Amino acid sequence: MAAKLYEFLDVSAGLQPGQFGIGRRSELESLNDLDPIYKRLLDESVTAVVSVIAADGRPSLTPMWFGYEDDKVLLNVAAHRKKTAWIRANPEVSLILVNPDNPYHWLSMKVTVSREISENDPEDGARATETIDAAWVKYTGAEPPYGLRDPSIDERRVLFECRVDKVSTFGQP
Repeated sequence: MAAKLYEFLDVSAGLQPGQFGIGRRSELESLNDLDPIYKRLLDESVTAVVSVIAADGRPSLTPMWFGYEDDKVLLNVAAHRKKTAWIRANPEVSLILVNPDNPYHWLSMKVTVSREISENDPEDGARATETIDAAWVKYTGAEPPYGLRDPSIDERRVLFECRVDKVSTFGQP
């Protein structure tokens, strides 16, 4: 993986020279290597605000459920939505996870789609189903399967596996 990690200086312990700037730069081999105060934002049911480039060239921001595995972010999107086409057209995506109890404690990531898996894929399609079911459990606490499929169509899901390029962290819980 070797993603770049930028740790911003915050003012949680008081004012300091260079506050709000990058205090330390390093690399991460896996999201599991994050400091636990930031990794919890990945593990808890914190909704990510995901930014993709829309057809008009402007960022489109959407709160979304997400998952991750080691060095990959997992975004699961309905195949028929515009966001799916936008991700295909520009596979560079940004996410921010903001602690709902403290907006000055956050983690952001810049990721690039490395693999797309359609739920219809005869070999790997089950993976797309499994990841949306896992997100359903993480965010609702309900038993699978995912319960928000559009009943008016045969909704199919697309899993975008994303390589993590950059991670930025800020603040204390």
